[in-house]
Order: sequence, then C-alpha cells, then structure tokens
Amino acid sequence: MGTTQCRRAIARVNRVFKDKPGGLVVDYIGIATELKQALLEYTSSKGKGKPTIKAEDALDVFVEKMSILRGMMHGFDYTAFRTKALGMLGGASNHILGVEDGKKRFADQVLSASKAFALCCTLDDALDYRDELAFFQAIKVALTKHSTQDTVLSDEAKEHALRQIISGALVSDEVIDIFQAAGLNKPNIGVLSDEFLDEVQHMKHRNLAVELLERLLKDDIKARFSTNVVQSAKFSDLLQASLTRYRNRAIETAQVIEELIQMAKAFNEAAQRGVDLGLAPEEMAFYDALETNEASVRELGDSELKVIARELTDYLRNNLKTDWSVRESVRAAMRVRVKLILRRHRYPPDMELRAVELVLKQAEALSETWVA
Repeated sequence: MGTTQCRRAIARVNRVFKDKPGGLVVDYIGIATELKQALLEYTSSKGKGKPTIKAEDALDVFVEKMSILRGMMHGFDYTAFRTKALGMLGGASNHILGVEDGKKRFADQVLSASKAFALCCTLDDALDYRDELAFFQAIKVALTKHSTQDTVLSDEAKEHALRQIISGALVSDEVIDIFQAAGLNKPNIGVLSDEFLDEVQHMKHRNLAVELLERLLKDDIKARFSTNVVQSAKFSDLLQASLTRYRNRAIETAQVIEELIQMAKAFNEAAQRGVDLGLAPEEMAFYDALETNEASVRELGDSELKVIARELTDYLRNNLKTDWSVRESVRAAMRVRVKLILRRHRYPPDMELRAVELVLKQAEALSETWVA
C-alpha cells in the first residue's frame, strides 16, 4: 500500500467521521504492521498472494468479532446505549468483569473489531454497527485504563476517547474511567477514607467494586511504599493472594470485597506507623527491614530499633555512590559496615544475614532519590 493509497484511505475514514477529525486514523495506522507484513510476503513471493486486504474480507472479520462481543454481553440489556450509554457503563463493566477472564477477552475482541472496522468502514453493512462498536470501545477504555493516577494517555486511549462521542453515542468527550462509570468520585490515593471504602462496599455492581478496589490498592502500594521494599512486598503478596482466590472462585465476591477493604485500612495503619514512631519515611523503611516476628528481635524494643534505623539511614545516605549497586567491592564494604552497626546494637546474630541483605535491598530502592 503506497503513500497515495494510505492518504486516500485516511480521507475515506475522515469522510465517514467528518465531525470527529482523525477519529479512526490512529486505529487505521495501528494495523500498519499487519499490512506491511502482507506486502512483504507479496513481494518476496514475486507477486503471488494478496498485496492488500479487501474491505469485504475485513467486513467478515468485523462482523464475526461483533458477534463474539454481543455474546459476551448476553444477559445485560444495553439496547438503549445510543441515548443512555454513560449511565450504562457501570453495569456493562460489571457484567464483563463477571465473565471468566472477561476483561482481557473483551479488550482483545474490541481491539480486533476496531482494526477490522478501520478497513471496512466505508461499507454500509459496517456502518450499521458503528455506534455499537463505539459503546464497546467505551467499556474497554473504562476497564483497561491501568492507573487511577495516570494523567498522560496512551495513543490507544486517546483514539478510543475520540470515538466515544461518535454520533452522540455518549454524552461526554472525556475519557470515561472506571470511577466515573461507577458513579464515584476518584479518591485521593493515600487518603482512602472509611467513608469512601464504605461507599464502595455497598456498591450495586459487586464485580465492579472488586475491580475498583484492586486498582486503588495497587496504586496505594505504589504511592505509599514504592521505596519500602518490605511493606511493598508484603502488601503486594496479600493483594495477589486475595485476588487469586477470588478469580479461582475459592471465595465469593462479598468476601473478597471485605478482605480488600480491610487491606486498605491496614495500608492506612502502616503508613501512620512511621509518624507514630517519629521516623521519617526512609528511616521507617530501614526499621521495617530490621523488624521481624522473631522474639529475639522484638526483645530489642522499638527504641533500639529506631536508633539502628536512623544510624543506617545516615550512613547509607552519606556513602551511596552512583554505581555502588553494580560494584561488588563497594557492596562488600557496605555489607561489612552494616554488620558492624547491627552487632554494636546487639542485633540477634541468627537474624543478621537476612537483615543485612534486606537493608542493602532497601538502600537500592532509595538510591535513586539519594544519589543525584
């Protein structure tokens, strides 16, 4: 497909969606890899095979994908989507989340349908599905927008955002996120209040509540504990364990919602603990690396562990070099110094090796903020 043909194809797309400039151009360009491969195969076979993809062939694929998507929506009445799409997104998202591996399967089928539609959008039979595809794309955006803190949209998200308002199918030209679909205000990460958690707990759409909590907790771990390797690993493991049991149908939706809400409250308590102990965040990170459930460590008491954590923080902050983590000689010297600090404060010898490795791993997590 030459440059002139590409321009003509894009022009056809823009004629179809003349009120939304460029609305499908990204999608059309998104299949460039497949088209290039087809052209390469045609060239290497000395003219044999198909150099282009016929619109009629793409239509067959498009109709097949739309049929699959409709099948996945079976059981949820979305017939009024042309006038009530925004209000239906919460229920539609909840429905897809209730289908086995629904989020990924639905997203994959919408993407395939969108690519096929880009090739056959000039055909009348394809246009009959246009608004319905726009609704499906809006559901996909709501379900697959990865982070509640993201402010920069990917090209794909921008593309779908443009198409959300095709023919008035939706009432907003903003990207629809899962919180808006659920009728909730996006919370301030790090301030997951009891009131907000109670609101989520009593949501009508239970599968959507689980999805919201999963996203919130993942963002919360990243926001609060990105430089605390112990707490990050602990809470990530707890979150994954609950979600795995839920997705394996080992626990009911109501139970996993309760577990995730309790987890969110535990996050709040863990974040507050450093304040209660009078430790700065980096000092708390080393405190967590030292503290274990072993009785021998607990016998040292909070006051002694705090002193060790502060001493480690001061030493490591003042001695980290840009390339320290890849220079074994430097790491070895630091390992020796950390051991000396622990022994001077009578840290239990049988727990020393694990503590030293955790302290160095913690130092790596903090090094980017310390080493300019």
